[in-house]
Amino acid sequence: MKATIERATLLRCLSHVQSVVERRNTIPILSNVLIEASANNSVRLMATDLDLQIVESMPAVSVEGPGAITVSAHLLFDIARKLPDGSQVSLETADNRMIVKAGRSRFQLPTLPRDDFPVIVEGDLPTSFEIPARVLAELIDRTRFAISTEETRYYLNGIFFHVADEVLKAAATDGHRLARYTLTRPEGAEGMPDVIVPRKCVGELRKLLEEVLDTNVLLDLSASKVRFTLGGEHGVVLTSKLIDGTFPDYSRVIPTANDKLLKLDPRSFYEGVDRVATIATEKTRAVKMALETDRVTLSVTSPDNGTAAEELPADYTAQGFEIGFNANYLKDILSQIDGDTVELHLADAGAPTLIRKDDKSPALYVLMPMRV
Repeated sequence: MKATIERATLLRCLSHVQSVVERRNTIPILSNVLIEASANNSVRLMATDLDLQIVESMPAVSVEGPGAITVSAHLLFDIARKLPDGSQVSLETADNRMIVKAGRSRFQLPTLPRDDFPVIVEGDLPTSFEIPARVLAELIDRTRFAISTEETRYYLNGIFFHVADEVLKAAATDGHRLARYTLTRPEGAEGMPDVIVPRKCVGELRKLLEEVLDTNVLLDLSASKVRFTLGGEHGVVLTSKLIDGTFPDYSRVIPTANDKLLKLDPRSFYEGVDRVATIATEKTRAVKMALETDRVTLSVTSPDNGTAAEELPADYTAQGFEIGFNANYLKDILSQIDGDTVELHLADAGAPTLIRKDDKSPALYVLMPMRV
């Protein structure tokens, strides 16, 4: 194999694929990226961790010898990063080595044969539809912070996608808080199976979306695999296994009868919670909210660090009471509200609270209270 590629093109492509590769691998070939050069002057890169696979094609300056080889992904990426701007990079294989040349630099890297490289078998992906990249990026941003990191509850380690009543819903929860985002059901999504897209796939997808926000993303999926195609011909294809588990019926925890409505400015609410939580310790992450007519008093009491309190103006006319929340969880949700008002629908000190921008917002949050 022999190909010459512009450094900027190679670097962009490698930056996408190398992040899928795990830093520590017991199987050596999984540390590698598969490079395939074809006679039509295009080069394809592929990386996998056996659960997630990424493939990207890029135009080459020239391909003098078609062929395929695998080489360390992180090493090649680090080399490409340090090569001079504007240089052309020559990749050539000889005697189980890859020779990388650019300007006066020359590297020889060990390789492994392409036949050993594992490929995720996609099988049949019967459901196929498109979502605007910008919408998909917002959906991820509004929900992924609530994905559980507890490996024992593996079925919560991703975003749950399902179709119900003409809408596509995406939800994530860790048992303490729930985030849900809804959009009109895309054409082709009817009859789609309920799927849980793993956390790592969500993270990689979000990074890739940043570069193609004005395009559409094609989703193809079955009950066990999902494939995202971004950016058209010289684009990226991300394929992932789905989490094999049953997501809990989260609609049961979304309160429908919370009759006490509190409205505040989300930014000043966030900053107030952040300030009083300064003295909170790991054991006392709770911030207490005392609700009275047209105001809310935030307070934190820590046996080690003393007390803090702050009063905020609010729109509240219901009966006064006190409720406690985990300060970090509350801040995570408030940072997703990008308007002048946030609505908190409350019932009592022990019941889950519904939080949203307004009733037209596609995003909705539920937060469980803490005892304070």
